[in-house]
Amino acid sequence: MKIVEKIAKELNIKNDQVKSVFSLFDDGGTVPFIARYRKEHTGGLDEDQLRNIEDLRNYLILLEDRKKTVLASIEEQGKLTDELKEKIIAAEKLREVEDLYLPYKPKRKTRATVAIAKGLEPLAEFILNNLHFKGKLEDEAVKYVNKEKEVNSVEEAIQGAKDIIAERISENADVRQLVRDFLLANSKIVSKKSNVKKEDLDKNKKDVYEIYHEFEIELKKIKPYQVLAINRGEKEKFLKVVLSYDHPKIVNEIYDEFFGKDENVFEEMLREVTEDSFNRLIYPSIERDVRSELTEKADLHAVEIFASNLRQLLLQPPFTNKMIMGIDPAFVSGCKVAVIDPTGKYLEGTTIYPHPPQNKIEQAKKIVSDLIRKHSVELISIGNGTASRETELMVANLITENKLQCYYLITNEAGASVYSASKIAKDEFPDLEASQRGNISIARRVLDPLAELVKIDSKSIGVGLYQHDVDQKLLNKKLDDVVISCVNYVGVDVNTASSSLLTYVSGLTKSTANKIIEYRDKHGKFTNREQIKNVKGIGEKVFEQAIGFLKIPNGENPLDNTFIHPESYSAVEKLLDLTNIDAKEIYKKGSMLELFVKQKSLDEIAKEIEIGVPTLEDILDNLKKPGRDPREDMPKPILRSDVLKIEDLEEGMKLKGTVRNVVDFGAFVDIGVKQDGLLHISQIANKYIKHPIEILNVGDIIDVTIIAVDKERGRISLSLIK
Repeated sequence: MKIVEKIAKELNIKNDQVKSVFSLFDDGGTVPFIARYRKEHTGGLDEDQLRNIEDLRNYLILLEDRKKTVLASIEEQGKLTDELKEKIIAAEKLREVEDLYLPYKPKRKTRATVAIAKGLEPLAEFILNNLHFKGKLEDEAVKYVNKEKEVNSVEEAIQGAKDIIAERISENADVRQLVRDFLLANSKIVSKKSNVKKEDLDKNKKDVYEIYHEFEIELKKIKPYQVLAINRGEKEKFLKVVLSYDHPKIVNEIYDEFFGKDENVFEEMLREVTEDSFNRLIYPSIERDVRSELTEKADLHAVEIFASNLRQLLLQPPFTNKMIMGIDPAFVSGCKVAVIDPTGKYLEGTTIYPHPPQNKIEQAKKIVSDLIRKHSVELISIGNGTASRETELMVANLITENKLQCYYLITNEAGASVYSASKIAKDEFPDLEASQRGNISIARRVLDPLAELVKIDSKSIGVGLYQHDVDQKLLNKKLDDVVISCVNYVGVDVNTASSSLLTYVSGLTKSTANKIIEYRDKHGKFTNREQIKNVKGIGEKVFEQAIGFLKIPNGENPLDNTFIHPESYSAVEKLLDLTNIDAKEIYKKGSMLELFVKQKSLDEIAKEIEIGVPTLEDILDNLKKPGRDPREDMPKPILRSDVLKIEDLEEGMKLKGTVRNVVDFGAFVDIGVKQDGLLHISQIANKYIKHPIEILNVGDIIDVTIIAVDKERGRISLSLIK
């Protein structure tokens, strides 16, 4: 089956759709561009489907290339049979190809290769081809005794033949698949506390794996987060991990697969050989395969959850047109304070010391209140790290005591320290110390989360689980895809966007993003999209891919502040001519356009202005709300002016909370106290759900009930069930 047909079948789409996507990719099309502007060509495939096509295509090309290499290698050895060739060509996974190639791979020195070098392969062939031999094996084996070849006895000859047969069993593709399937379906993973002495372990790490000290679960029932936890515990030498399975049963199944179920004269010896082959050669290899497959699935699951959480975090609605103060809390080193204006420009900053050991709380309050009044600060963003809740209490009291028209919110500060020491931060604030940059980031994360968070390595943003344990290549690609998707979903103001933000725009690179900023700095603001063609490095193809996502508010052409691509401007003009609406009045006369559309069918209008219906639908959507930020529909974070302590909480209390992180076993919710509460998966809905993400997303504002409070351990249990 050809690659196109395979992908179409796998993804349940049409061959023509796959062919069109291939053509668009080959022509330099990016996923965001194709998804938004080439719907007629792809039949409306979305970004996820396009990326699946891209990933499958790359895998299948790799698979076909490997097949060619393997076939050529076996043919060169003169061992390629028609049957083997057909099996390799029909293989659908790389692992199947490697299993079939295993007997023909160049080998390191093994017991079998040593026996072959001693001339014992014909004896092994004799045993395999004469399972109903009437005579004595010793009479045949004596022919191979040869002191020059270091075969000193009949017993040594027979042992060498057995070693060769054991290796052949272990290299049989059907046997390997049988063992793999058996272990996946019938074994348990068992973890126990390691025997390594505590003093030999990392002194800075506590044993956080107590739950896995006496743990066992069927492989087919293990949860992804359990796989990752066990893997980490094993890697850190806290845990010893093995597979538990029915040993005699699997050895019998291997014997039957390789030798058949009929009786034979060498059965006792061959069962012993099968046992040796399994223990010494098959199991160590397949056990690694099985553990690897479990890890791959767990990695993929963890990465998908991380990506989903990241997407929700990046798409948090911005607090536009506000003066914002950012506070990066700390005890000894003091709280760093920064004020930014509605464009994100840094205005002023300082350090206050309201907490131990300095305890200069009154001085700190005065400094903060003076800054609030001086800059008319409307919103205070407090980082959620060390001393966060103590700082929150100070801010809440300050607002109340001074009757300020000001609110605060707690902001996830994960990655702020990474940003503050980065080259991006140094370039933005060369005159500030690293410690004074994190608070600016904390403020800007409220002003525009997406624009700020793209400056930080996604793994450091704090919405994942075991993100440093999973396949880093897979994680990085997935998170990059999410950032690219979000940036192009929202679009960017080409006159204010940072280089970090522009880099993720469809078709642009770090180099072209910097060139846009250089041009902007030299020539001033762009007033229309056509001017972007003057930027060095922006050729026709780059312009085509990027321009629909680069917006120009208050420019010469109102369409330049929409997602409508310039290639469709002539169609828009025809549409507006039909409705007698001037493009500059579209903000005021959107209702007239809606009325016109209701009077005609979309097919009629599309035909009249010579575009496809999907493009027409997108044009109409943009004309109804030109310049609209798609994040406006997302729930805004909770603003507070008072503070709760864990001592204030009681069972049955109902509170509003913000979902901070969604993991396999539940969600962590900020309810306004120092410690996030845990909303266990069993308390999310009064029906069975496979994963919390079916109901919850990062940033969701939810009404929760407190069902338990452990004040000593700082643990809060929540419920969403009414």
